[in-house]
Amino acid sequence: MAYDSNNIFARILRGEIPCNKVYEDQHVLAFHDIHPQAPTHILVIPKGAYVSFADFSERATPDEITGFFRAAGLIARQAGVDATGYRLISNHGRDSHQDVPHFHLHILAGRPLGPLLLRQG
Repeated sequence: MAYDSNNIFARILRGEIPCNKVYEDQHVLAFHDIHPQAPTHILVIPKGAYVSFADFSERATPDEITGFFRAAGLIARQAGVDATGYRLISNHGRDSHQDVPHFHLHILAGRPLGPLLLRQG
């Protein structure tokens, strides 16, 4: 999948679309999801043009990778979800329902989240 510079996250990073920002630094922007799936639902995106985790882990600099994951932990702590727990989700490709072709993490928390996947048959 090629990077689409007009995807919604790229447009948010360029300031073309507003977001409800919770954190920003040189490598990361984090904001509330507009269609939350839990009481706390924060999206964490790298500022670089990476399609997926595979792309990010292959092409990002060590500083970008470290900064991204340290920021995700900090954001979860600042959201106050450490005590009760949270889930980190990153989807890759069609089978996982990746909707935006820009690598991102979902931080989900604020209620019991149930099983990770629905059991089949």
